[in-house]
Amino acid sequence: MKFLGIDFGWTSQPSGLCCLVFQDNALWLKDLTRLADIPDLLAWIDACVSPEEPAGVAVDAPTLIPNATGMRLPDRLAHKHFGRYHAGCYPANLGLPFAQRTVQLGLSLEARGFAHAPTIQPLVPIRFQIESFPHPAMVHLFGLSRILKYKKGTVAERRAELAKLRHYVLTVLPALTPALHFRPDQTLPDIPTRGVDLKAVEDRLDSIVCAYIAAHWWYWGEARNWVLGDRTQGYIVVPAPATDLSSHAAEATPVD
Repeated sequence: MKFLGIDFGWTSQPSGLCCLVFQDNALWLKDLTRLADIPDLLAWIDACVSPEEPAGVAVDAPTLIPNATGMRLPDRLAHKHFGRYHAGCYPANLGLPFAQRTVQLGLSLEARGFAHAPTIQPLVPIRFQIESFPHPAMVHLFGLSRILKYKKGTVAERRAELAKLRHYVLTVLPALTPALHFRPDQTLPDIPTRGVDLKAVEDRLDSIVCAYIAAHWWYWGEARNWVLGDRTQGYIVVPAPATDLSSHAAEATPVD
């Protein structure tokens, strides 16, 4: 299996892209990049995964938006479960400027055989896509009391928080199951000193988290993941906290 993480540019921004390969019962980094144009993004997917190859894709963007106005079910549930961690979800509806772009990405993935997978049978080689949300995933995976605030603040504050994310990716993800390993010749981007350069590194690190979410969903399914929402109303997959596994998964999937 391969797992692709897409930290998608909702409007016109570049997207961070990560490809992980599951081999020898572990995940290995295959590619980490950032691309500006959607045709280039789709070409990257096609180059990473051949048409008949099993793979999972996790996208940090609302690829299912059934509501014309207001807020989707998964957005409400994200606020309910993660608002206290400062990880509320940006509300999505079809009236917002980004909607066509994000929904079209989901359709482009479906055209390539990546079916939406709000439910899954673990460890079965398939092609699937899910919506992910890195902030709450980090809260659970890294055991945080609040999100890492690398998107806002002074340059120094953002650099410090982004450095924490880089550290957790390198030290925590290798200790989880499935474990993410890095080969000796692989390094993650250094944290820039200039504020203008931080976004490029942020996008790449977020894409690693997205790809890991896809792998975690495929490996464990609903036993160790929460599903906020459903196929009809939109959904977000979030890894469960290590101390709260399957018992909380059912609570996190209400339709309200």
